[in-house]
Amino acid sequence: MISIAHADVVIKHTQGETLVPSLLMTVLTYDLATLDTLDTLGIEVAGLPKATLPERFKKYRSDEYVNVGSLFQPDYEIVASLQPDLIVVANRSSTSYKDLSQLAPTIDLTVWGDGFMDQFKFATRTLGKLFDKSEEVEQRLTRLEQSIEETQTLAKKSGKSLIIMTSGGKLTAYGEGSRFGWLHTELGFEPAVKDLNKGTHGDPVSFEYLLEVDPDVIFVLDRDGAIDISNSAARATLDNDLVKRTQAYKNNRIIYLDSANWYVIVSGLSTVEKMVTEVAQGVSN
Repeated sequence: MISIAHADVVIKHTQGETLVPSLLMTVLTYDLATLDTLDTLGIEVAGLPKATLPERFKKYRSDEYVNVGSLFQPDYEIVASLQPDLIVVANRSSTSYKDLSQLAPTIDLTVWGDGFMDQFKFATRTLGKLFDKSEEVEQRLTRLEQSIEETQTLAKKSGKSLIIMTSGGKLTAYGEGSRFGWLHTELGFEPAVKDLNKGTHGDPVSFEYLLEVDPDVIFVLDRDGAIDISNSAARATLDNDLVKRTQAYKNNRIIYLDSANWYVIVSGLSTVEKMVTEVAQGVSN
């Protein structure tokens, strides 16, 4: 592949191939993972959807950055007026790829489900090539791989685990092949249940189910808190006698994950680094 620093280049992505110009002055992203990676690499964006920005991205709420619609509904008039050199979509915004492609070079860097780490590395390396940051990307990916190997060693000693999400006082369980399944397949935690739904929304479960499965480790995501930190309620939801009878509770292995990272951002460079680190710390304490 020819370096973007020297010539326009054809970029392969989830929905095909796109010819991207060598000079990327105006970049829009409809993907928070891409925003995270570009921010980590010191690359500025001109516009993004502002409605669902986690606190760590609060600088992008300023008028310096253009609000280009929502993840699900771009403002095509504003996009056209900006005359972007590159638009990035992924996951929730990927359905807008075709329409946005009519306005500017657009790539889809979706990372989802099986093969999470390979997809994440592909997306990260693609951005590294586009912005002449490949060396920095490779250095960080090498360090990340070392962290993953260390976490896998811890996982082997941790027994069986279950991933649950709380929302409105209700529980949903996720397993291998689900949106959070790479915790099992990539980080090496043995699933307490093998036959959970692999779809986007997981399987609704009860507190009795948690006790019946009785995992050694419970990883907890708070959907309400991911969307609005002031609504965090996972700890209160799990504060009951049934949960307190599980091995996970008795062993201090109910691990509350950063829900904004896991549920909202999902696969940015610094985000994945933090996700691996918090999992390792959770089973080390």
